[in-house]
Amino acid sequence: MTTPPPQGQNPYSQSQAPGQPQQGVPQQGFPQQGPYAAPGMPGAAPEPPAKNKKNILRIVGAVIALAVIGGGWWASQDDAKAAAVGDCMHRGSDDDNNPDLEVVECGSDQAEYKVLAKIEGKFTGMIAQSKCEAEAEGFKYAYTETGGSKSFVLCLDDA
Repeated sequence: MTTPPPQGQNPYSQSQAPGQPQQGVPQQGFPQQGPYAAPGMPGAAPEPPAKNKKNILRIVGAVIALAVIGGGWWASQDDAKAAAVGDCMHRGSDDDNNPDLEVVECGSDQAEYKVLAKIEGKFTGMIAQSKCEAEAEGFKYAYTETGGSKSFVLCLDDA
């Protein structure tokens, strides 16, 4: 038969001499040691290192790559906006909703259309046709671009 431990003692704790501090519990006035100490305290685990330079370089490289890709897309989207009367255009897509018009040299094999007039404003298909009829004699195609503050219609003829 076993006898119960004396009152106030933990039967599962390691026995200690009376008056000795219990292990694992910090005493007042003494800094805590080991992995649970506050950063900068003696015996504290080292602080995690600053971000790795390789990771920073990868992020910067990714941002630059996205800027280059986005800049190329933006530049190709801007060709119709940059077109002026007398410029020649090439159709980069068979999609009628997005023909991807590009300004090209008029003497090149890629020249398909010539800009007869450029009219600023937001127009629907029928109104764009009537605007081109009034502004560009002999036009065959009306290309409208809407969006933002730079909406316009290009009146085109075969190059």
